[in-house]
Amino acid sequence: MRRRLPRSVALPAAAALVLLSAAPANADPTYPTTPIPQPASSGQAPISAPIGPQPLGQAVGDAGTALGIIRLLPNAVPTHTILPGFGDTLPKQSALEAGMGLSNASANSDAYLSYEKAIAQASPFGLSIGGNAPQTPGSVVQTALPDNPQPISGGLSAPQNPLLNISGLTGSAHARWSPTLGPCVDTIADASTALASLSLLNVIPSMPNLGLDALKPKLDPSTLASGFDLTKGLQSLGGLLQGGGQTAASGSGSLLSLPNALSSRSQVKLVDIPGSKNKAVQSTSTLQAADIEILKDTPLALSIKVVSQPTLKVTSTGDAKTSKVDYTAPVLTIAANGKTLYTLDAAHPTKDIPIGLPLKPLSDQFGALKDLPVVGGLLAPATGPLQQVGDTAGKVLDLGVLRLSIAGLDQKSANMTTPFKGFQLGASARLFDLQLLPTTKLKSLLPDDQAKNLPSSLAQLSLGEQVARAYAPTGGVVCGSTTTPPAGGQAPKGPVKNLAYTGGAYDTVPLFWSGTAMLLLGVVMVAAMPGTRRRPLAMAVEEKPFKPSPRPRE
Repeated sequence: MRRRLPRSVALPAAAALVLLSAAPANADPTYPTTPIPQPASSGQAPISAPIGPQPLGQAVGDAGTALGIIRLLPNAVPTHTILPGFGDTLPKQSALEAGMGLSNASANSDAYLSYEKAIAQASPFGLSIGGNAPQTPGSVVQTALPDNPQPISGGLSAPQNPLLNISGLTGSAHARWSPTLGPCVDTIADASTALASLSLLNVIPSMPNLGLDALKPKLDPSTLASGFDLTKGLQSLGGLLQGGGQTAASGSGSLLSLPNALSSRSQVKLVDIPGSKNKAVQSTSTLQAADIEILKDTPLALSIKVVSQPTLKVTSTGDAKTSKVDYTAPVLTIAANGKTLYTLDAAHPTKDIPIGLPLKPLSDQFGALKDLPVVGGLLAPATGPLQQVGDTAGKVLDLGVLRLSIAGLDQKSANMTTPFKGFQLGASARLFDLQLLPTTKLKSLLPDDQAKNLPSSLAQLSLGEQVARAYAPTGGVVCGSTTTPPAGGQAPKGPVKNLAYTGGAYDTVPLFWSGTAMLLLGVVMVAAMPGTRRRPLAMAVEEKPFKPSPRPRE
């Protein structure tokens, strides 16, 4: 079990950036990984070389899931790039994006750094301002290599902020990679998040905070229904929302809340290919949700039940004909006071619920009303139950539209040649979207300067955003290992030329041991020679000069 927060910073990984970007899953030919250093000259030795048997299998994939995302002023900020004019061709970013409960699992066999081969991460919070997404602390991260037999898990703490309230957020991460078999393990990367409750937006900060006094030049108060007075301003939707401060944990006065548990799971693994000994890359994103509340604890509250849980599964075999995307679309039912009003499914993915000011004809018909707008034709009389207005033409002044939808499947694919020849398949989907759209009537009520700058969408809440990509080589992933380390991803096909030495340090150790061995050999040879007699050393004697005898003999 390992907690590798410093190392995770090296990966601007797929989860936070993919999930916090509103764009669908693209067939991007590049993947976030550390670039391989290149020699400064052609004769320089390589930076590093693999040692020992190397895996044959090549596989790339990622899966990411977000429990919830807030987007303020979506598609309102131009995308800035370092290339002049290139940002004009890219979609615009949101002024602010905040994601919570992010889980991401990724695998990349061609990553340069060993711990980038498999990464699993569960993050409590993600933030993007004008398209810039900094790394957020408090995540549970696990990387491989080295391999991790057990996952790491723990509680995640989201920072305090007025836009959302999260309780009971937990996360788990498990990353695996074999030193010799590479991606051929049980599950390469697996990350999950779960939360106990969630509430979002008790005020619409992107809506002009104007009251009745500011609207009087273009709105006659006498045309409003009896009992209704727009004193709380437009940012609280005329009193439907709490209107500011910390969002309540119970979800009271919030635009959207989840009182029960919500969980996500992102997974990347290899699966069998029918009729082949090779493997396919499979990325899966799953969600488990219960009830969703809109305008909780107000007379006009709506309850959404998730009848069918969504699952997004992308499988790449390396061949476009056999690769596929399996998606189980969610089914949602929308009810008020226990009565089902709408059903969202694949055949009916969108429903618009207008929000407007009640006009005089409604009070003439139903009497005095509560100080609340009309939502989807439902109005709240001062006494008695809710009433349904059949035809709202001339009776309601529409200010905005709550657009409820399940995001349809968006998929893209591409034949790839880098870093290896194969096929990539990607898809994205969302469990539930809630958008607050301004109407032309709202623009007609605002001052000219504010009406001119009013965006096409004031806010967007997304639950269960799912992204998955899979990329496998042609023929599938080969499970095995080499006996000779590959050079540049492929085995050498000829004699390897001797590389130039870059310093004298290469010869230091061999020369030292060679000299030591020769010295020892000489000592042994001298000690092993047999003993011999030695002649005494000749001593020099001083000779006296010749002197003849005085009495010579005959």
